[in-house]
Amino acid sequence: MARGVPVKRQRRTQEQRSTEMRARLLDATVDCLVEYGYAGTTTPRVAERAGVTRGAQVHHFGSRTDLVVAAISHLAQLRAETAMREMSRVEGGVDPVAAALDFLWELHQGPLFIATVELWVAGRTDPVLAATMEKVEPFVNNAVLMAVARFVPDDVRRKEARDFIYTAMDALRGILISNFIDPDPERAHRRWRRACAHLREIAAAALTTE
Repeated sequence: MARGVPVKRQRRTQEQRSTEMRARLLDATVDCLVEYGYAGTTTPRVAERAGVTRGAQVHHFGSRTDLVVAAISHLAQLRAETAMREMSRVEGGVDPVAAALDFLWELHQGPLFIATVELWVAGRTDPVLAATMEKVEPFVNNAVLMAVARFVPDDVRRKEARDFIYTAMDALRGILISNFIDPDPERAHRRWRRACAHLREIAAAALTTE
């Protein structure tokens, strides 16, 4: 290319700019859920966290409910993507049950789970949020089951095995939610390992091939 000839940059379309702006606002909403909780996730805080004006925020999401409802779907997509990504980091080895339980523990660490819990609790008294969460949770759960299937592909499709995964997630989520009151990661992990001992007894029957 000849020197001195300016390179013409391709301008983003209005649709691209709009999509990027929405993503910034939704990511900021998730951040606010983690830092301030659902009650503290206000539209001014989200706009400030996203680095946009209140007018820009209102243009894309006319109300707090509109913003949070959209954030629920956005968060579900992030959770599903994380499930598939984390799966590749866990080694199956010769003990697929241990690998699956380790995977579930890792999957429930970090801000995405915290933001999700905030929305679960808020949905108890908000039918709009509850209805939206009810729609997206099967999508996330399916991603988790698909990820676990990499460890036990012949068994996870069976109803007993799926029930085992759901039971493990119920136990893990209960441990982690109770840990919010008096945070102690080591204690939570000890409780999970204790639960895993019982879960492995269940798995001996649930994941046995016929």
